[in-house]
Amino acid sequence: MGPSAVARYGKDHYRITAWALDCAERVLPIFEAHRPGDFRPRRAVDIGRAWLRGEISMIDARSFAFPAHAAARDATDPAAVAAARAAGQALGVAHVVGHAPHAAAYALRAIDHSGGDVVTEWDWQQRNCPRRLHPIAFPDTARVF
Repeated sequence: MGPSAVARYGKDHYRITAWALDCAERVLPIFEAHRPGDFRPRRAVDIGRAWLRGEISMIDARSFAFPAHAAARDATDPAAVAAARAAGQALGVAHVVGHAPHAAAYALRAIDHSGGDVVTEWDWQQRNCPRRLHPIAFPDTARVF
């Protein structure tokens, strides 16, 4: 077994996790408009922030990603589905940094399905991710629009 992501990426692991959580949090209102009272995706983002503060272990935190994905399965609106998936993937970054591009891509899908400005959101994602982390956050396969 190789080194943990935190050991491999150091503080950048926390930075990319925070960025992925920000991407997801920006689209949570889309989910919440379609499923008021369903807080599973928001809980995933909140737990991710707790992990960043050292209040919960990665193992305990990652289990909260699964309810966010269950919320996506329970949603019927494509934008809400994508927003919930963004939250689940964002929390997954605490475990594996490779979830980061998926969190961003699902956030873009949520924006797109809701009729929002995908280009503006893409620009926000690019500006708010540290340049040195772009190879992780924006591999060629992650662009979905």
